[in-house]
Amino acid sequence: MTLPFSTVRDVLRFAVSRFNQAELSFGHGSTNAYDEAAYLVLHTLHLPLDLLDPFLDARLTTSEIDAVLNVIERRATERVPAAYITQEAWMHGLRFHIDERVIVPRSFIGELLQDGLQPYVEDPEQVGAVLELCTGSGCLAILAAHAFPNADVDAVDLSAPALEVATRNVSDYQLEDRISLFEGDLFAPLAGRRYDVIISNPPYVNATAMQALPAEYKHEPEMALAGGVDGMDIVRRIVAEARNWLTDDGVLVVEIGNERHNVEAAFGGLDLVWLSTSAGDDNVFLIQAVDLPV
Repeated sequence: MTLPFSTVRDVLRFAVSRFNQAELSFGHGSTNAYDEAAYLVLHTLHLPLDLLDPFLDARLTTSEIDAVLNVIERRATERVPAAYITQEAWMHGLRFHIDERVIVPRSFIGELLQDGLQPYVEDPEQVGAVLELCTGSGCLAILAAHAFPNADVDAVDLSAPALEVATRNVSDYQLEDRISLFEGDLFAPLAGRRYDVIISNPPYVNATAMQALPAEYKHEPEMALAGGVDGMDIVRRIVAEARNWLTDDGVLVVEIGNERHNVEAAFGGLDLVWLSTSAGDDNVFLIQAVDLPV
């Protein structure tokens, strides 16, 4: 019997067609059907994720074809984010373990940490204490540990299952001596320490937007996405309490997705700085400690 597929090129083409036919939604690491298909095909075949071209005409075994087709069909039929299928996500060259206990990492704060939040943090090497709220998989805490090499990092989440994932990732990067994980509600489990930097990618999706989320996002923990009627329930609490936990020249950085209008409605009287990211200037705000409510 002649198989309908024989090469990497064949299964890649089929995957793109299948994903487009299924009208999948992207945004968990890829932005289009081709990139998603290439990633899933290469991962399933245990090939380097950044080397597609040399393997396009490589012939596949029957078992390899079956494995790839199974992954393609699961992505198309179940609408599961690719990261949950591969159980990994990549941010700025770092690999993180991911599963359904946490949302798929996709924070723009990761971009901003690449230069240590300069110029708002004058010298990243002088930062001694960092706090991440709503840490989930721990990826931003790990990126912060790299960005601020002399800092101890505290990371908090309300979800015990999420912290199990974060614990694994912290261990994978051998950062147990610098990153401490806390289970609890925002600042509640902390012990009165002051931080030079507080970062958070909290639940911020407003109630109307939650109802309209594509199926892929409904595989993620709802508590990590839903931010109440206007998306600001958790953000309000963070802004209200952050001054008590920052050093005098500290900064608070919060990601809010597409909710800038709701942020400005809630905090219009505060001196917010909107930071530039690859998605524009509307996704992350920074506020200096001195400008926060006491």
